[in-house]
Amino acid sequence: METEKPIKTSPWLFWFAVVTAFFTFLLLGLGGLVTSHEAGMSVPDWPNTYGYNMFLFPPAQWIGGIFYEHTHRLLASAVGLMTTILAVWLWYRDPRAWMRWLGVIAFLLVVAQGVLGGLRVTLHMDSLGIFHGTIAQLFFVLTIALALFTSRFWAELAASRQRLPVPSGLRTFVLATTVLILVQLILGATMRHQHAGLAIPDFPAAYGAWWPDTSAAAVAAYNAHRIEVNGENPITAFQIELQMVHRLVALAIFLFVAAGAWQSHRRLGGKDSLTRLAWSWLALILVQIGLGAATIWSNKAADVATAHVLVGALALALGATWSLLAFGRSMTPASRPRENRLAPDATGIIGAQPFLAGNK
Repeated sequence: METEKPIKTSPWLFWFAVVTAFFTFLLLGLGGLVTSHEAGMSVPDWPNTYGYNMFLFPPAQWIGGIFYEHTHRLLASAVGLMTTILAVWLWYRDPRAWMRWLGVIAFLLVVAQGVLGGLRVTLHMDSLGIFHGTIAQLFFVLTIALALFTSRFWAELAASRQRLPVPSGLRTFVLATTVLILVQLILGATMRHQHAGLAIPDFPAAYGAWWPDTSAAAVAAYNAHRIEVNGENPITAFQIELQMVHRLVALAIFLFVAAGAWQSHRRLGGKDSLTRLAWSWLALILVQIGLGAATIWSNKAADVATAHVLVGALALALGATWSLLAFGRSMTPASRPRENRLAPDATGIIGAQPFLAGNK
């Protein structure tokens, strides 16, 4: 394979980016526990915690919902600090202008997350939680991308002139499927922040039918049963229909990811790394569907619902990674961005192997 001298990478920078992405993933899980336990308002003030400096709040008072909300704030602060360090590190040490600006974007996103989290508490607006959850997913994908772009494997493959291109139709199809997963996560965040329990208590049926009756009389009957049997909050026809849309989109995602995996196998070959990644993506989607069903069957148990959130985040990140790899592999040397301080054709083009492989 014809290559040119790759850019010089920093293993320390790469692993710091990996650790930042890992802690971001943990933060997503802790945020999911906050919502699952309905602990978002357990601490009524911000940025303080019951009048204490957030970092001086006595551990003896970390009880009940306060534990989930307070530890979420502490971990969010740690991720914010790590993102700031990463952004400064990239700005002063990475010769690629686009990478420096990606670091700035990551910093701005983490600041926006902190502000949104605080406003949700001080303004008592549950709807802000939807935006908070959506930005969290996008930020996680960005941290994964930063880890990929700072790896040695990226630099080595960026210098290579020969790579197996991915058909444009397949690239576009997988990217569209990834966007659909993001839409699905937004729908899920909307449902989680409705605070109405399970709008549909059964699966795969919905109130015993394939499509539930959402007339005023039917919804009144559902609510009478919910309050009498479970003591849950009343629901609306909109919430029932929203969950049905969520189920339909889940089915569409499964079919699209399966089609993408099959097309990758047919067009790229079974041994291609993108094909293996696509099959792994399909397996993850199957796990996600199982967790969605288990969330309903367990009456939205906190650990199951949180696992559902985390696997959804991984599915989004895996689709985004596949798309970055595919588009990068298909770029020609003439279309690659150039930097004056880089070797020719040595800017960020993604290759076809897992991003950790170059750092073993």
